[in-house]
Amino acid sequence: MNDTGDAPRHGGGRGAGDAVRGTAPGSAPVPLSVLDLVTVGAGRTAHEALRTSVALSRLAESRGYHRHWVAEHHSMPGVASSSPAVILAHLAAHTSRIRLGSGGVMLPNHAPLAVAEQFGTLEALAPGRIDLGLGRAPGTDGRTAAALRGPGRLDEAADEFPRRLAELTRFLDDDFPDGHPYARVHAVPGPVQGPTGRPPLWLLGSSGFSARLAGELGLPFAYAHHFSAAGTLPALDLYRQSFRPSAALDAPYAVIGVAALAADTDAQARAQVLTGALSMLRLRSGRPGLIPTPEEAAAYAFTPLEREFVDGWLANVVHGTAEEVRAGLDGLVKRTGADELMLTANAHGGEARLRSYELVADAYGMEPQGPTAG
Repeated sequence: MNDTGDAPRHGGGRGAGDAVRGTAPGSAPVPLSVLDLVTVGAGRTAHEALRTSVALSRLAESRGYHRHWVAEHHSMPGVASSSPAVILAHLAAHTSRIRLGSGGVMLPNHAPLAVAEQFGTLEALAPGRIDLGLGRAPGTDGRTAAALRGPGRLDEAADEFPRRLAELTRFLDDDFPDGHPYARVHAVPGPVQGPTGRPPLWLLGSSGFSARLAGELGLPFAYAHHFSAAGTLPALDLYRQSFRPSAALDAPYAVIGVAALAADTDAQARAQVLTGALSMLRLRSGRPGLIPTPEEAAAYAFTPLEREFVDGWLANVVHGTAEEVRAGLDGLVKRTGADELMLTANAHGGEARLRSYELVADAYGMEPQGPTAG
């Protein structure tokens, strides 16, 4: 799986799995976490969306959510998370306990050394709290991916993922063998400066490729159930069947991303999730834009084909009152055997998103844990 013929260690600076596994809060069946797309609603700004992310991270920390991940996307007006490392540094300055990470960094878009240095810097800023989740998709359309990667690299990028992953791991561990062209190249901050921890690696995916690779390398795996629900069970089965214990993890650990939004009433929840469904419809139709308001979504005249898409999309969004969302999440854990749920609450305004995470915490008896830093 790497260019030197021997497998990298995939260590994490702690005992196997200590930096990966969380503890279920309150009466939740598994640890609960946050997947943040830093969504920008119509009439709102990226500044407001990023302020919401800070408020969300502090809320999540205070209520016992395990981690807060930020996803890399490009050229999407409704998503302000093109630079996860920058956002994570800001969140680290406003929190003190919650794990922070990328969900994920799209590795083909970046030089492995640059990623190692960015996340080495984050680890130095927030020791023991950083996760490095990696994906092989571009996080955008083909033309934008070409602009990110440069001429001639678009077609090869996905096939190159295992090699680039191995290279990144070598930089993080500072263990290229003698004679390798990069043997004297060091990611800084990093081990060349002395004993240090480093972020655990995660593989993200919405198909079997990353599931199998994560299993073979003994890495934790995060599956994008929130936009590829039909493939969840096959991917998790493949991951577990392929798993080989490693220095990073002694048993499989699978997280699934879940679209979930709780509100004070069913009607409020339906109005909010419809904004996300309309936004996704426009994205899939090649018309990405800001997240529409609930009023715009309610007034939109869906064609029969569009209504079919929206109904299918909403069937995989857990939404309703807090108790309804709790029941939906409990059922999802039973069906999938997921070790952790990472909730993404996509809605027009930050207020609805924050309220959703509060209501879910209340439903599971996740008591406030005191003030956060910052």
